[in-house]
Parts: sequence; structure tokens; C-alpha cells
Amino acid sequence: MARFPVYQTPELDEAEKRMRPHADHPHGFLRGDPRPLVQILNADHLAVKELGLTHEAIAQRLKELTEAAKKAYGQTVDVEGRFRVRIEAARGKIPCPWGHPGLYPKTHVTLERLDTGETLAWSDLGIHMIEAHGFYQGAGSPYRLDPRRLKTILELSG
Repeated sequence: MARFPVYQTPELDEAEKRMRPHADHPHGFLRGDPRPLVQILNADHLAVKELGLTHEAIAQRLKELTEAAKKAYGQTVDVEGRFRVRIEAARGKIPCPWGHPGLYPKTHVTLERLDTGETLAWSDLGIHMIEAHGFYQGAGSPYRLDPRRLKTILELSG
């Protein structure tokens, strides 16, 4: 689990290099966000704290919704009468860009809030990065999960 505030280190520099768009991962986790990784991590941590939430609580809610989608075996499922969730999986696994051991299934989860039509998208790796590193991805990433949007759309209390 990450400790905050985060400070610039050689290890963080290496993780940031792996997160920027490159040949193996053209979208990158930081696509379109010019801020240094340390700045993104600390800004999102501050936002989560101001919302009265924790990275672990956010990750837990995303896990619950992901599990509900997995039980539907590729079909769209309504959850709690408030959300429509679907998961798609591709073959293979993807490593965490922080470089520690562990591979994560290549998943794409989509959620629609039924009363507002608002949507979110995430992956199993994205959940891990929130829970273990407090990382919600860069502003230009297609999987960016802004903590404020998460609180509103998922009705997280804090």
C-alpha cells in the first residue's frame, strides 16, 4: 500500500516511464497528462481524503461491482437496481507498472448508472492500482477514474 505524501524516488521514476505511452502500451496510464506521477498521486490522495474516503474503500466497491459482472458471464447485469454493469475479458494478463510481482487479467468493466446515464470504465489492474498505490491514472487515460466522479456516480459515503 502506498504511503502519502509520495516523494520522488528512482523507483517512482521507473514506474512513471512504464506508465507513459510506449510501443507495448500505446495508450499509457498517463496519456495526455503532463504532470509528474508524484504530483498525480498526491493530488488524487488529497481529493480522496477531502471526500472522506479511502483508496481501499473505493477499490472494494469496484471489486464488488466487478464480481457481480463476472457472475453474469459476459452478459450485462443490473446491480442493486441502480447500475448496469458488464465485463469483457481478453486473453492474457498484464503486469502492474510499479514492477512488483503479480499479473492481472485483461478485463474491461463498464458501468452505467441507470437514473443518470453516467458511465465509468475500469479494469482489474485499475482496481489494484487504486488499492495498492492510490493511482487513478492520468487525466488523458481512457481508464481515468476521478475520485470525485466515483463518489458521485457510485454514491460512496464518506
